[in-house]
Amino acid sequence: MNRPELSAFLRAMRARVHPEDVGLPELSRRRTPGLRRQEVAQLAAVSIDWYIRLEQGRVGVPGTAVLDAVAQALKLSEAERHHLHLIARGEAPPPRHVPAPASESLRTMLHSMPTTPAWILDFRFDVLAHNAGAVALFGPGFAVGTNTAEPLFLDPGARDFQLDWTRIAREHVGNLRANLTRHPDDPRLKALVSDLRRSSTDFAAWWDDQTVQERTNGTKRVLHPTAGVMTVRYDVLAVQDGSDQRLSVITPADSAAENALRSLIFQDHGLRAVN
Repeated sequence: MNRPELSAFLRAMRARVHPEDVGLPELSRRRTPGLRRQEVAQLAAVSIDWYIRLEQGRVGVPGTAVLDAVAQALKLSEAERHHLHLIARGEAPPPRHVPAPASESLRTMLHSMPTTPAWILDFRFDVLAHNAGAVALFGPGFAVGTNTAEPLFLDPGARDFQLDWTRIAREHVGNLRANLTRHPDDPRLKALVSDLRRSSTDFAAWWDDQTVQERTNGTKRVLHPTAGVMTVRYDVLAVQDGSDQRLSVITPADSAAENALRSLIFQDHGLRAVN
């Protein structure tokens, strides 16, 4: 890792992007041009602490998927993305992966239930589609094309959000092993597993003990920065079209979570409650 060049490059790329370029409001006059670190972290779906350490060159060797999330947040060109990988990882990035789209009928279904957080993942845990409820719950960095597995293990903020982190993370390991068995030659999936084994001791330990598990349903607690602690249920449903995609749905486990979730979604997206 070239720490001085990485730091200078990220600061320069951040300075050239205006909030309106990435759909963020311009709330106040800025002393310096461009995005704040908090905004880049939000757009890339990583914690502000992790992004600051990335700019300072203190995160070890970052994974390819999380670097691509930062590249997307900073609106880097393909040449700039290539440069970012070289100075942060010491190697060229894999070819840019374009997830297969979710079907039009599934996307229509997602948007027809905005108060129920729901999204579609492929077998690599890449987000193919989501609705307004999912963005309200996970933040604006939860976007099509981002990967949900890597931040779970590499972003310290994930442990703060997922209060049952160990169980949820281990489920992901087991699910990725099952997926790799079905898709042993998929380069994107193999690179993701390799990055996580190298960068996360927890992932490596659970991978090496042969954990295998299909995520189907369960209950977990999350700590949202504004809505507080919520106990929610999650269901993961297979899409029966041969694509090996999954529909994930979050529903409240009790009345407190229902009220908190509804309030969060209405506030975040200006939706009108229907009694």
